Amino acid sequence: MSRQPEVLWAQRSEKVYLTVSLPDAKDVSLKCDPDGVFNFSAIGVNGDSFSVTLQLYGNVIPERCKTNIGSRIILCSIQKEQRGWWPRILKSEEKPAPYLKVDWNKWCDEDDEEYSDSDDGGVAYTGDDDESSDDGGMLYLPDLEKARGN
Repeated sequence: MSRQPEVLWAQRSEKVYLTVSLPDAKDVSLKCDPDGVFNFSAIGVNGDSFSVTLQLYGNVIPERCKTNIGSRIILCSIQKEQRGWWPRILKSEEKPAPYLKVDWNKWCDEDDEEYSDSDDGGVAYTGDDDESSDDGGMLYLPDLEKARGN
């Protein structure tokens, strides 16, 4: 029997960000379907099986979904099929499961997005080198220091 990892979410008008908190995950498998079904599975540090399936509010573009697997978290940037703000993350109007939470660190209100320096709240999103890359909006901690000017 598998368990559900903690999943944090935030959105922009073009993307949804899902962060799966699962330190030292192995055999990570992620899949986004065009109809908005997000599937995740992995093996945790103690050999426990973790999985979660989310029916997202709207359709997505699977080819434009990006993933970054780190030592503590798995970051997913999911491209929405149609630009716009979803009223909630899931299609179902029921209260989300307790493992699905808002990612307040990445949260941006619809009104705030138009005033930010970039479409991702003014936070720098780049690759491992000093030049920008097409990483689909993945956040890397060293870039936070650059954004702050440290």
